[in-house]
Amino acid sequence: MSAPGFTSLKTSLGHSLNSTPNGGAAPPYQNGPGGQTYPSTYPLTGYYGAGPQQQGNPTIPGQCAPAPQKAPITNNDHSAYCHQQLLQPTAAPTVAPSAYGATQGSHPPSLPYGTPTTLPTSAAPPNSQHAPSFQQPAPYAQPGAYYGQQQYPTSQTQHHPQQPNLVLAPHTSPGAPLYPIVSYPSVPGSSQYGTLRSSQAPTGPAAVPNLMGAPLHQYAPGNDTSHPASTAVVPPGYSMAPPGQPATVNGQGNAGTVNSLVLLRMSAGDPTPNLSADTLPISAAFMFYFSPASMSKVLQSCTKPLKDNSSSQLCFVLHLPPFSGGDSSSTTTGSASPVPNSYDSLEGGSYPGTYFTQLLTSNPFPNMSQLSAALGGLSGVPELEVEALRPVNLLQERNLLPHQPLDAPEPNLSADLKKANCSPDTFRCTLTNIPQTQALLNKARLPLGLLLHPFRDLAQLPVITSNTIVRCRSCRTYINPFVSFLDQRRWKCNLCYRVNDVPDEFMYNPVTRSYGEPHKRPEVQNSTVEFIASSDYMLRPPQPAVYLFVLDVSHNAVEGGYLNVFCHTLLENLDKMPGDTRTRVGFITFNSTIHFYNLHESLSQPQMLVVSDIDDIFIPTHDSLLVNLKESRALVRVLLTSLHSMFSQTRETHSALGPALQAAYKLMSPTGGRVSVFQTQLPTLGPGLLQSREDPNQRSSTKGVQHLGPATDFYKKLALDCSGQQIGVDLFLLSSQYSDLASLACMSKFSAGSIFYYPSLHHVHNPAQLDKFQKDLERYLTRKIGFEAVMRIRCTKGLSIHTFHGNFFVRSTDLLSLANINPDSGFAVQMSIEESLADTSLACFQSALLYTSSKGKRRIRVHTLCLPVVSQLSDVYAGADVQAITCLLANMAIDRSISSSLSDARDALMNAVVDSLSAYKNTVSNIQQSGLIAPAALCLFPLYVLALLKQKALRMGTSTKLDERVFAMCEFKSQPLQQIMRAVHPDLYRLDTMSDQGALHLNDCIVPQPHLLHLTAEKLTREGAFLMDCGSVFYLWIGKCCNDVFIRDVLGCPNHASIPPSMTQIPELETPLSERLRALLAWLQDSRPFSSTLHVVKDDATAKTSFFQHLVEDRSESALSYYEFLLHIQQQMSK
Repeated sequence: MSAPGFTSLKTSLGHSLNSTPNGGAAPPYQNGPGGQTYPSTYPLTGYYGAGPQQQGNPTIPGQCAPAPQKAPITNNDHSAYCHQQLLQPTAAPTVAPSAYGATQGSHPPSLPYGTPTTLPTSAAPPNSQHAPSFQQPAPYAQPGAYYGQQQYPTSQTQHHPQQPNLVLAPHTSPGAPLYPIVSYPSVPGSSQYGTLRSSQAPTGPAAVPNLMGAPLHQYAPGNDTSHPASTAVVPPGYSMAPPGQPATVNGQGNAGTVNSLVLLRMSAGDPTPNLSADTLPISAAFMFYFSPASMSKVLQSCTKPLKDNSSSQLCFVLHLPPFSGGDSSSTTTGSASPVPNSYDSLEGGSYPGTYFTQLLTSNPFPNMSQLSAALGGLSGVPELEVEALRPVNLLQERNLLPHQPLDAPEPNLSADLKKANCSPDTFRCTLTNIPQTQALLNKARLPLGLLLHPFRDLAQLPVITSNTIVRCRSCRTYINPFVSFLDQRRWKCNLCYRVNDVPDEFMYNPVTRSYGEPHKRPEVQNSTVEFIASSDYMLRPPQPAVYLFVLDVSHNAVEGGYLNVFCHTLLENLDKMPGDTRTRVGFITFNSTIHFYNLHESLSQPQMLVVSDIDDIFIPTHDSLLVNLKESRALVRVLLTSLHSMFSQTRETHSALGPALQAAYKLMSPTGGRVSVFQTQLPTLGPGLLQSREDPNQRSSTKGVQHLGPATDFYKKLALDCSGQQIGVDLFLLSSQYSDLASLACMSKFSAGSIFYYPSLHHVHNPAQLDKFQKDLERYLTRKIGFEAVMRIRCTKGLSIHTFHGNFFVRSTDLLSLANINPDSGFAVQMSIEESLADTSLACFQSALLYTSSKGKRRIRVHTLCLPVVSQLSDVYAGADVQAITCLLANMAIDRSISSSLSDARDALMNAVVDSLSAYKNTVSNIQQSGLIAPAALCLFPLYVLALLKQKALRMGTSTKLDERVFAMCEFKSQPLQQIMRAVHPDLYRLDTMSDQGALHLNDCIVPQPHLLHLTAEKLTREGAFLMDCGSVFYLWIGKCCNDVFIRDVLGCPNHASIPPSMTQIPELETPLSERLRALLAWLQDSRPFSSTLHVVKDDATAKTSFFQHLVEDRSESALSYYEFLLHIQQQMSK
């Protein structure tokens, strides 16, 4: 779905599936060591090509064809262009063949080891219908354990076979347990490479299941599925018996035919005490969990509510007809089978024929108020949702910011589902209540999408080693906490509703070391798990960790001082880089020529090899340029120690970046790995040379911004070639001059790399920037890394993903190729609703990331998110996640600004606010008063959009360098939500009045928690001191009349006048104020991966301009104030 305001322009808003930047058909290009090919995805209409097309879920075979073998790279024809500069004479090394010269096995050429051959889908069979999802775990004891010998009474009233009647539950002993109720606590995990600690999952009557599913309906053989012969329900533990045979319970036959009792339990707040005069203890029954919307479908059948004495939930007992129908389990179940050696076979799958019919066909109540009335006044809406729907007059209520940073809204789920759900730091949806239909979503005028942080650092991660990874045989979903076990041997997929067999190995629980409890396995208790993949998930041996550093050594680079910092930082962290005994490293330097370094272990000194033919680059030797770090560590240290001095006197000003990247590609192709490029100026020589396109006089233009797209496709094509060979390219741009980042960034965008930008780095003029570069580089070198990765996102039948945002390459319609994956990258996707979700109460999303760890292990990290489905527009608004909506709209606006124009993108953002608030006013809000009314869940939406319009990426009328604007756009497209929101709307705190009230006590350290302030100069005082957290930078603003005691105790200066004009560090003073402030800064810094610089800003200093630019609620020369923006929105709504 296109978000409000993004509907008029018929251009792509990201990487859609077919003819979009990362997902279209294009000529094949080389893939893999064996000269394989795979479909290149150069968009036919440029990086931001045609709009997304609606996709079905067909099976799409891989379109791979063999390519001619590459000619061997030799230097026989180029000897005149290559000469050797020996730091010490040595014999020429011999060339050894690469261990990764060819793909193993006989599999067809494909994606990182194999292009997917089928399209994974999250849809159920075309003709299927399924019942509302319900909770149904099972601890699978013998029948007598839960049912005993009691006889279930049957109703004496006559009834139609299709009309259930209410009957009373039987009396039993007080201690009898409720039928299957299991809690799913978080299993203590381990580090990424650790093992699980044993943890016994508690069980008992007080525990509540967190599984969901739907009854399996079977049709009698030969009957038309549109007219089922029976709608009998199969409760947990039962199977359908053929005609004439008794039904079975957990595999045991029942004597005779009995009617079943189904207890419906509904969580709906505190029940009214006088619901019924008859309250009966409930001891044994089948427990089916329904949402209020699903519950309403059976209320017409309910004649007598019962109160469960063991809980505060309303219960109903339904009397259902006897079971009937034939056994067709052979068409709906299947055992776990070996996974084919192809990523698409691993991840893909289509749906077989018809499965299920709808459980309940009675019409639901139109709204929650009627449902509540039918329940005797019982409220089904939690207090949080009531607050989220509270109407707010934005023109009157000005203090809308919470005291602490805004948390993600909690989905309206049961406590146990919330506990099992994926963390919002990893997986977040723009709407925590999923609309049933696309029409309902269109009415809300809000975007539907996901924001992912799939490889983020985790304190605990369950790591599972198993010979069998249990997945749905149809849609290939990994088993997760939201599947349902029909009995001990069968489980139902929560995405496509396919019934699958439980493999024998899965019956053993490694945590409890018990057998026969598959529902207690860690895969079914944790929504985030990591599997150690078997050889079925490999098409060649896992690659080693390979790192190649490509360094600019021109005069500009050496004079700025980055080279010296790089060498010292790498020396200090050489042993901390992720890897094992196979880790390999290499170095290339360049100016007007390309320099390689022979680091073979047999040498006593590094050997420089210079190639001056930059128009036809070649590799002078293949066996000693990428060397084993363990074996050649001494030579690597010698090179890093002497590299800066080797070029300290250079006067070379040219930059042959393109040829250097071509050389890196040729050198890394046999194995894949990571290329780290350090560039300090505009490329001026060889392939890929660029011309300056920036006009400094147009930086403040209000008419539009030009040259936001690449000037050449050289870097994009090279990136796609690198992606095919599992090479990720990371770019460090360290230049104060225009370097055309719009063109250079393509090599990281399409190879799943990262982009770092330090526009004013200089070891003398800007030591703070140099210090940030050093700390960021240390984090970069030592952070986790995954190689040759692919990621796929699956969702419940009826939902579809149509557009992706981030740094990656789409190899097939929904398989993201990530040559490298790092813990600091985020992704976003847009979704639409293709089929009605009225038959289910819960929607699920699952991301699966298959990668090779730095230790050479193939791993699969799986995240699963569960959200409720709603049918009311008010519920959609109540579940809106305003921060996720803002970040998704930011991604869409960046694409619009490149594919169309910056002014169109800005208009679309404003229209998104106008459309959503207009829809709320016209359809949900009953307030007739004048003003600008928004639901409390969206009360910050206009503020965030205004802040977004004032950011470097999208602002107009303010002087902004083109490279800085492009870098800000790249940040929006590749950063996780938390980092994006800090940049969009910084946090402002007052420091001179902070106290220990509400402070955190961490590691014997007190961390104060001052309240957030609105970003306006009204909140500043000359007597105060304020801290602004902008994500990548902290500003400490000191008022002219600030207390001298505060200045002395925090900054070590006697008064305001003595504060240095360019202070960038807080001194470590042994005063309570200093300790508190440094603790707060350290706590804030720990919440982000990279270092943030700090600037102390005096009230009368010229540097305060940058500080005041972040006060987004105030008016500037070219932008409205927050109040004026609200008036503008109100005016647009009244048109």
